[in-house]
Amino acid sequence: MDPALLRERELFKKRALSTPAVEKRQTASDSHKKKKSKADKEGSSKHGAESSNGNINIKASSGYKFGCLAKIVNYMKTRHQNGDTHCLTLEEILDETKLLDISMKQKHWLMTEALVNNPKIDVRDGTFGFKPKYNLKDKKALVRLLDKHDQLGLGGVLLDDVEEGLPNSAKAIKALGDQIIFVTRPDKKKVLFYNDKHCQFTVDEEFQKLWRSVPVDNIDEEKIEEYLKKQGISSMQETGPKKVMPVKRKKQGGQRKRHFKTHNNHLAGVLEDYSEGVPAKK
Repeated sequence: MDPALLRERELFKKRALSTPAVEKRQTASDSHKKKKSKADKEGSSKHGAESSNGNINIKASSGYKFGCLAKIVNYMKTRHQNGDTHCLTLEEILDETKLLDISMKQKHWLMTEALVNNPKIDVRDGTFGFKPKYNLKDKKALVRLLDKHDQLGLGGVLLDDVEEGLPNSAKAIKALGDQIIFVTRPDKKKVLFYNDKHCQFTVDEEFQKLWRSVPVDNIDEEKIEEYLKKQGISSMQETGPKKVMPVKRKKQGGQRKRHFKTHNNHLAGVLEDYSEGVPAKK
């Protein structure tokens, strides 16, 4: 190595040793401030994460609860349609629907609130079953229901309600054949009516001609009612809608004269009337 460089190196070491270095130490207050600020940052970030996770957990838990409820109701409906109409305990329902990972809190909610208050669930001594709109056991029960609606003038029954309450409904409806009439509504839903074969009879042609020969184009309800009265028929009055006669209110006459109570009658000859001005002096 170059001797000149060695000399400079030695001189640098001597200067470094002779010059004292002062190190600035960290005070207790500074360290406390740093620790506090770090703790505040960690706490705020942790609190924010907890709050956001809390909101997510609340939403997720409520959605999961109602999802479990919907799954249970749909399962109970399906098993009822397949002919399994006997009731089940909550544990049996959870086992058959494979909902085994729900918490005790959710089980309590299902047992005391969700299933008990659901209009499609029938509760019997702590067990649960499906409750359709029309509880039909077989095709005979369906015929009786449609006949009752026909007799009472209630119209038909929705096919959806029949399928919901009648086990193996497709097979039963097919077996009934022409005893049922299908009508499709404008909203594409099908309605079932009872086909009353007792009303299917042949009308004599002479009676049909007489029926069609009576003109009723320019006759209103009042004239028809008057004609029926002359013929001694009063059924239309009894079964038809009752007319509400307008109530005639009496017209109020002119305004009544108001009578005011007079005072100081004992001074009638003393007091003077100034209503028309000051009377002239006599």
